[in-house]
Amino acid sequence: MKSLIIYSSKSGNTGKLADAVRSFLPGEKICKSVEEEPETDGFDLICVGFWFQSGKADPASAKLLQKLDSQAPLFIFATHGAAGESNHARDGMKQAKELAASCSVIGTFSCQGEVSPGVLAKAQSMDQPPAWIKDAPSAVGHPDGEDINELGQILQKVLRSL
Repeated sequence: MKSLIIYSSKSGNTGKLADAVRSFLPGEKICKSVEEEPETDGFDLICVGFWFQSGKADPASAKLLQKLDSQAPLFIFATHGAAGESNHARDGMKQAKELAASCSVIGTFSCQGEVSPGVLAKAQSMDQPPAWIKDAPSAVGHPDGEDINELGQILQKVLRSL
């Protein structure tokens, strides 16, 4: 099996998940940042990871998901400051799947990621702070070992379906 992992990480949270995805996948694995614009042909599985910006995939990842046209199945993963089961998190992943409409999305995973102090301060100073701001304190220390274990379990289910 040959897998491609493409990710965008501003604070290191999604990069941590990308490393975990790489460790969980069997066979040949190539891991690239979204900025490298890797070629996606010739893979058995493509995994795309991103961080949320304004409740959706960061701009570079959104562009990638929108233009991605691959015969390989797609697994999407993300980090965000919102609670894992929040509408913010669900809506962001739904939007990412819609962007990748030309692909067969076979699974998703998202979890909280610790919000950098600068981003947190900027969000708190807004006239209308974003909805996720109330969840930011619980994001401290994430993604953690429990998040990584959950990601591994979901990936194992996805791999069995291939």
